[in-house]
Amino acid sequence: MKWDEWVEAALSKLESSKLLRSLRPINVSNNINNNNAPNFGGYDQQVFDGLREWDRASVEVQISESTFHDWLNEVPSRGYVSVPRSNEANEGHLSSHPHRKLLLFSGNDYLGLSAHPTVRMAAAKAAEEHGMGPRGSALICGYTDYHQRLEACLAELKKKEDCLLCPTGFAANMAVMVAIGSVASLVSSGKIPQRAEKVAVFSDALNHASIIDGLRLAERLHCVETSVYQHCNMSHLDALLSNCTLTKKVVVTDRSVFVALPLDGVITGFSPPFVSAAFMLFFVGSLFSMDGDFAPMVELARLRKKHGFLLVIDDAHGTFVCGRGGGGVAEEFGCEDDVDLCIGTLSKAAGCCGGFIACRIPMDSDMHMNS
Repeated sequence: MKWDEWVEAALSKLESSKLLRSLRPINVSNNINNNNAPNFGGYDQQVFDGLREWDRASVEVQISESTFHDWLNEVPSRGYVSVPRSNEANEGHLSSHPHRKLLLFSGNDYLGLSAHPTVRMAAAKAAEEHGMGPRGSALICGYTDYHQRLEACLAELKKKEDCLLCPTGFAANMAVMVAIGSVASLVSSGKIPQRAEKVAVFSDALNHASIIDGLRLAERLHCVETSVYQHCNMSHLDALLSNCTLTKKVVVTDRSVFVALPLDGVITGFSPPFVSAAFMLFFVGSLFSMDGDFAPMVELARLRKKHGFLLVIDDAHGTFVCGRGGGGVAEEFGCEDDVDLCIGTLSKAAGCCGGFIACRIPMDSDMHMNS
C-alpha cells in the first residue's frame, strides 16, 4: 500500500466517523480610513542595496550591567528585568540602572527583515485595518483569505501543491509527527496499532527538541517506535535501511527534517536494534543550527530512490536563505522533487512569527486534523 493510499484510508475513517474538518477562509473587511494609516518615511514596498540603520538595530541589544556580569559569571537567572519607575517609563528609559549595549550574533533574523521598514509598515497597516488576534482557532473562525494567500505563496516557494500554517515551527514539527502516527493508528486493525502496524522512526542524534517531543507524543499514543542514528551518517542510515525487514520506517534528523516512508511494497528494516513496525519514515534537518552543517541532501535523495521512503525536511534555517529563489536547502542542492513534506518557520529569516508545513494534497488534509 502506498503512503497516499494510507492517508486516504485514514481520512476515510475520519469521514465515516464524522470527525473530518475543513478550513473555510473568512474574507476580512477593511473598515479603516487609509488616510490614518501609519507611515515609515515613505519606505512602503521598497528594497535597498547595502546596509541601512535598521540593519544594525536588528542585532544591537541592551542589557543591564548586573545582568551582563551575571551572564559572564554563569549566575543562574530567572529572566528578571528591572522595571522602570513611572517617570522613567514616560521618558522612554528602561531604568535608572546602568546598561550595556551588545551586538547579538546568536539570533536567527538572518536577513534583518524584522526591522525592515517595509515589513514593519505592512504589519502596522494590517493591524490598523483588521485589528489584532485570530478571533478563534483556524478550524472555527480564525482562518482568513490572507492566511490562504500566504499558504499559497509558501507552497509555491517550496514547489509543493499545498501548505498549512501553524502557530510556530515547533508546533509544525509536533503536528507532523502526530499526524504520521495518527495514520498508523487509523489504518490499524484495532484501536491500538499492533507492533507490526506502527511507524518505525530513526532519528538523527542532533535532532531539534520539537521533533523529539513530537516523537515522544506519538510514542505515548502507541503509534511509533524510535531509534537514534549517528548524526548525518549516511552509511549508518543506509545499513539500517538495508537490514530492515519492515514495511513502514522513519528516519529523523534536525533542522530540515526528512521523513522517509515507503512509497510502495514491503521495505526491509532497521537493525540493530530490531524494530517491528509497518511504516517507514525519514526525517532529517537540512541545515543544523548548532553545528552549522548541511544535511547530505544529494545522498538522502539517492537513498530515497534506493529504499523508497517518503522524505520530509525541516528547513527552518534554510528557508529564504538558501537557494537562488530562497526556496531553502532542497533548492540549493537541486533536490526539491525528492522532498515530499517541508517544514519551516517564519520566525527566522522571514523576521515574523509562525510555522508552516508544505506538502502534497493528500497529506494536507491529515495535517489539518493534527495541527
